[in-house]
Amino acid sequence: MAEVSAAVTAAAAPIRRRRRDVVVVIALVVLAVIVIGSLFAPWLAPHDPTQLSRDRFAGPSAGHLLGTDELGRDLLSRIMYAGRITLSIAGGAALIAMILGAVWGMAAAFARGLVDEILMRLADTAMAVPQMLLALVFVAAFGSDPVRLAVIVGVLLTPVTARMVRSAVLTEKQADYYRAAIAYGASRPRLVLTEVLPNVWAPIGVQAAINVANAIALEAGLSFIGLGIQDPDISWGLLVKWGYEKISRSLGYVTFPALAILITIWMLNLLADQLGRTDSGTQR
Repeated sequence: MAEVSAAVTAAAAPIRRRRRDVVVVIALVVLAVIVIGSLFAPWLAPHDPTQLSRDRFAGPSAGHLLGTDELGRDLLSRIMYAGRITLSIAGGAALIAMILGAVWGMAAAFARGLVDEILMRLADTAMAVPQMLLALVFVAAFGSDPVRLAVIVGVLLTPVTARMVRSAVLTEKQADYYRAAIAYGASRPRLVLTEVLPNVWAPIGVQAAINVANAIALEAGLSFIGLGIQDPDISWGLLVKWGYEKISRSLGYVTFPALAILITIWMLNLLADQLGRTDSGTQR
């Protein structure tokens, strides 16, 4: 029975790998379309996002694929331009979180002892407080322009990133190659830069995708309650806020920006999940 089970598992492994590959490709293609459409909005958007017209609250049509808002502005164009700010904030926040989290996590993993205990207790304390609550405090104190918002969100995502990096580094420190490098007299900088860091890029990449998704959600939440991006700048969260206020006049006004947020976060989480499974399978 054990041999039959092992044979079935071995036969199913290629199918699972192909399925994961297909899911990863789909997620990457969808994300590429969203990112390219947002970053190159000035050249790809069908209309000027500030252009007014008499077609207020119009439904989807040939002239306006996703309809118009309360001032007759093309909703698709505004979503594309809003994506530039939302994705820039999310990308910047994820980068900040990965840099700070990598330094924090590696310092804890290599220091161990009292230093490790202090750094991880700080991370646990920060993670115990809801991120939105801390975001509200920081926004009230420092403001919510796109740059400040990226920094705030990045700092909020740092503790969970630091804990993940520490866990990954501790796993690598148990590997034979690491012990061999120590036996050959490798210095601490060499151990970090040439031995450990290249082997933790995979989990760091997975966490980066999760951080981008969480940053999009945080920005959307702050903008929806009026404490995030402010007019004349636009973001997906701000469009959802305005659409919600006019939901009785146009359902598409709130639905389409919300779908942009939902699909982007869904694809990022799907990508992180599949890459995480691939990495775990490789390690095993």
